[in-house]
Parts: sequence; C-alpha cells; structure tokens
Amino acid sequence: MGEPATALLSVRGEARATVAPDFGVLNGVLRATQATKPEALQVAAAGLSQLTSELGSLGGVQLTVGSERSPLSWSAYSATTEVEHEHDEQTGRYGPTGRIIASVALHLVVRAFDLLDRLSGVLATHEAFSVHHVAWGVDPENPTWPQVRAAAIRAAIDKGRDYAAALGGSLNRVEHIADVGLLGAEGTTSGPTRFASARSLADSAGGMPETPSLDPVPQELIAIIDARFVAHVAEL
Repeated sequence: MGEPATALLSVRGEARATVAPDFGVLNGVLRATQATKPEALQVAAAGLSQLTSELGSLGGVQLTVGSERSPLSWSAYSATTEVEHEHDEQTGRYGPTGRIIASVALHLVVRAFDLLDRLSGVLATHEAFSVHHVAWGVDPENPTWPQVRAAAIRAAIDKGRDYAAALGGSLNRVEHIADVGLLGAEGTTSGPTRFASARSLADSAGGMPETPSLDPVPQELIAIIDARFVAHVAEL
C-alpha cells in the first residue's frame, strides 16, 4: 500500500480581546509670552515649577528609567522660543508683535487611575498649559496577551482542519507557527495594540485650554500568526 497523499497547508490565525488600559499618556505644552526671551523663559520655568510641584502633591515623580512604572510620572523633554506673530487689526497683515513665546513640552504618564480626577483638576487650573494628545495603552506583559496569542494559534488550527476536511483528509502535524510574515509570505505585520487618542482640548472661541477628558478607553489586543501544516488528503 502506498503512502497517503499529503498537502502543505498555510493559513493565518487571528484573535482579539478587549481589556482595560494599563496606562494613560498625556502630551501638552506650557507657554509663556513676554517682551523678551529671558523674561519668557523665566515665566515658563516658574509655571513649570508650579505645575510639577502640584503633580508631586499627587505622588507624581520625574520620569526616569527607574520611575517609568510609577503611579504618575512627568518629563519636560524640550523647551523652545519663538517670535510671536498675529494679525494687525488696522492693516490686516500678519506679522511679528515684538514679543517672545517660550514653550515647554511635557509628557505625563499615569498608571494609578484613581488619580485621574485630581490630575484633571490640577491641569484645569493651569491656563498656560494645554493638552494636545491623550492616549491609552497596554503593557507588553499584560496577562491577556498569552491568552489572545494562544487563541490565534487555535484559530489557525481550526482553519487548517477546515481546509484539510475540504480536501477529504485531516491534519497530520504542525510544520511552523510564526508571527505574520516570518514564513516568507508577503504582508504587513499588525501592531500589538490599538491606541485610542484624543486631540487637544482647546476652546475654539477663546483659545484657552480646557480640562482634558481622562476617561480610560478599553484597548483591543490583536494577535495574528501564520501557520503551516502537513495534512493527509484524498487523492484528487
């Protein structure tokens, strides 16, 4: 009796799971406008000192390698100055006013979500600080990751069984399990998480910053794998 006919089956398995975020990220800018560059920088530095002091009262610490998993951390990662420009009401022309704008960019990471209401209150009192981006994310070691990856493998096995059954046979063994694209197939790998984000919350009428919305947004974890199986099939 001859060897049974075999076929090599390549499939893709995908699984998704929705989880609560592990952290939130806020990016914003603190601005100060004064007659001279030194004055603008001085006012911006004073505003930054006051803001970070209040963040400290919530338990916030400066972001470092050792503090990246703190309940609340912040980083003032850049400072710039520029000449202020605006429209002249009399001439209608857009040009320099002679004043200087100093801007300090801040990055905030919050992991203790019970701080969100108080953090929102602190930020609301600082009119010179505007939040332009809010995002939520999931840690690589989130305990749901192994579950969703295993579910993607099970989905690939189920699909392989369907293909083998359609050929009048059954799966024999697993040849490969790999992340998308590693088996040589063309395609684009998908990122591990999807981030929900919100743009800057500014009053379009007066241009004054508003209190950012700090409602944690559920995150969708997506695991996609490529699998290759050997199947016993019927002779065609």
